[in-house]
Amino acid sequence: MKITNLTLIAFLSTLIVGYSKPSEDSPVNALLITGGCCHDYDFQKQALTTGIAQHAPIEWTIVQEGGESRDFQSKLFNNPDWAREYDVVVHNECFAQTKDPAYISKIVDAHRQGVSAVVIHCAMHTYRDAEVDNWREFLGVTTRRHDHQSRYPVTVTAPNHPIMEDFPTDWVSPMDELYIIEKLWPNAKALATGTSEETKDTHPVFWTNEYGKARVFGTTFGHTNDTIADPQFQEIVSRGLLWSAGRL
Repeated sequence: MKITNLTLIAFLSTLIVGYSKPSEDSPVNALLITGGCCHDYDFQKQALTTGIAQHAPIEWTIVQEGGESRDFQSKLFNNPDWAREYDVVVHNECFAQTKDPAYISKIVDAHRQGVSAVVIHCAMHTYRDAEVDNWREFLGVTTRRHDHQSRYPVTVTAPNHPIMEDFPTDWVSPMDELYIIEKLWPNAKALATGTSEETKDTHPVFWTNEYGKARVFGTTFGHTNDTIADPQFQEIVSRGLLWSAGRL
């Protein structure tokens, strides 16, 4: 596992984590981008990477930066080939007030060219203040707010999709936020939904998207440490990652 903090490099190491039944012999080369406001990203980066390692063969690179900023811009994306060496990029960051369209284009252009992704929770509210829609098109959803925290029952809407294989029909989320989905983009497909306790409207909580040559798996859950550490949540994120990387 390679962990990099671009504002303050704490340490750098490499570890290949495996699983007894990988879908291919070689590990998935994955980049986790994390940091920003409102969440315990120190805990989440460890819980996600170790939890996914129980289900998927992964070689991780972790970039955590931005502190608790809401408008951070990473130097990582100044390199047009920033994502070239990765099979999949996991976005678990929270920078809602970053809105420079040229900066956002540096990120989504790499994905459009074929670098697949997993997008988790506040990634959906990252660049929320931007007027351009390309980040939202990449995500597959448009959302600007969320309901209160609760334990939300999840209804599977695509039971035959490989990501949802063996997903329980009675799963209830740990305490988490339900994001209000204003738009499901044309190339996105909901895999499961949750229902607002306030309006009774249903909203996708797991979905897939196709963006250019990239596959994207998304979930709006992941606000609390309880969700990130939940074995069922870790398993479906693992399956979403493998699907995005073409391993499922």
